[in-house]
Amino acid sequence: MKAGIVGLPNVGKSTLFNCLSNAKAQSANFPFCTIEPNIGVVNVPDHRLEKLEELVNPERVLPATVDIVDIAGLVKGASKGEGLGNQFLGNIRETDAILHVLRCFDDDNIIHVDGSIDPIRDKETIDIELQLKDLETTDKKLEKVKRSARTGDKEAQKEETALLKVKEGLEASISVRAIDLTEKEREEYISQMQFITDKPVLYVCNVDEAAAGTGNEYVEKVKAAVANENAEVIVLAVGTEADINELEEYEERQLFLEDLGLEEPGSAKLIRGAYKLLNLQTYFTAGVKEVRAWTIHEGFTAPQAAGVIHTDFEKGFIRAEVIKYDDFVSFGSEAKVKEAGKLGVEGKEYVVQDGDVMHFRFNV
Repeated sequence: MKAGIVGLPNVGKSTLFNCLSNAKAQSANFPFCTIEPNIGVVNVPDHRLEKLEELVNPERVLPATVDIVDIAGLVKGASKGEGLGNQFLGNIRETDAILHVLRCFDDDNIIHVDGSIDPIRDKETIDIELQLKDLETTDKKLEKVKRSARTGDKEAQKEETALLKVKEGLEASISVRAIDLTEKEREEYISQMQFITDKPVLYVCNVDEAAAGTGNEYVEKVKAAVANENAEVIVLAVGTEADINELEEYEERQLFLEDLGLEEPGSAKLIRGAYKLLNLQTYFTAGVKEVRAWTIHEGFTAPQAAGVIHTDFEKGFIRAEVIKYDDFVSFGSEAKVKEAGKLGVEGKEYVVQDGDVMHFRFNV
């Protein structure tokens, strides 16, 4: 999974990326590794993995991960190639989800590109540029589809109807994710278009330290503005989180968080939020060699989940041996779970549940 951080200049975008890149300071079990200067692999914090490590004592532990991309800043006119517009739009198209950072704090020392603090205006600036790019994509596709529709092609006529709905919505400044389309229209005609504004979005309200635990008026305005979108909102004091990560001692960091009224770093909530945004979930494999978290989509069957490990596992799937996470913790080991008769043997139709501890039998 790849999530792209977007936002106007001076809203805290780069600070957030740096904050996430220092996630290793939160726990030795969750290191951060840089692939390129603007791409990082961040582990998905999961207390269940730590508990399994404690019980199994494996040689190594591998958590689920999310790729975070610090995308080039956007300015008005980006859809027409202004500034780094083409690079920005190209990078964002490659992501699965968008982390849209909005400045929700006052600070005279940090100049805003538009001269005043207004997260709703900032959101609309970026939305409009992305919508204009999607409108350009829609118009190009419509030209081809209309030609086929005029020949009497029934499928082309249905696609034309769906694209006209998208065009009308974008012209009214509505992002594709919020346009009223049938499930069939989305699945068969729209999802394959890879519209930028159809990507799931998590709005990150960057607040000051005082509002870290409670939010503020700016945050409430953002929540109201995105109420009709299929989107999530998270409150994060990005600068403060970055300061906390600079502290060397774990105890110091925890005390700082407690003073802010927080149980855990906001960055951990952010990563889990991005994970959830894409309807992803985790299952585990647990043995003395390795305890590992595997990422799958909600609704995956046992063979599909096995295929995430290796395609041969899916092709030659025989059965899955499943232990519920709570049972593993309650009984303390796989052997004791088996003794208690709590080990489930599941076939090809089994839908994997979040937190399942699994072992696959296959034959190729």
